[in-house]
Amino acid sequence: MAAALNARSSPWSLGQNAEINVTPFVDVMLVLLIIFMVALPTATVSVKVDLPKAQASPDRALPPVVVSLTLDGRLFVGDRQTTLPQLVAAASAALGQHPTEQRLYLRADKGVRYGELMAVMNTLHVNGFDKVALVSEEL
Repeated sequence: MAAALNARSSPWSLGQNAEINVTPFVDVMLVLLIIFMVALPTATVSVKVDLPKAQASPDRALPPVVVSLTLDGRLFVGDRQTTLPQLVAAASAALGQHPTEQRLYLRADKGVRYGELMAVMNTLHVNGFDKVALVSEEL
C-alpha cells in the first residue's frame, strides 16, 4: 500500500537492488592468489649458498632384496630357498657390503600365521637387520 501512495514511483522505475555484488571480491581474491603463487617459489630458497664442487659418483641404486614367506612355510631370499637358521647368512650374502644398513623387504602370503612371520622378523632383528619393510598390495 505504501508504494501506491508514493507519487514518484511509476511502473517503469527501477527499485533498489538488494543483492551483493561479489565480482570485485572475486577479482581481489584472484589477484592475491596469483601473487602468492608467484612469490612462493622465491621464498623457499632465500639463503644463497656457494656449494662446493664434488667428484664423487652418485650412489648406485642397489636392487631390492626380498625375503618371501609362502603359505606352506617355505622361506626365500630373492629366488633362493632357505631355512630360518640360514636366513641371516643368505640375507647378508644377498645384500653384499654393510648388509645391516640396507633395507630388506619382507613379503608374506596373507594366509601365513602371525607367529611364523614374527619368527622371521625377530630373527632378522636380533641379527642387526633393523631396516625391514613389509610388502603389501594396494587396496
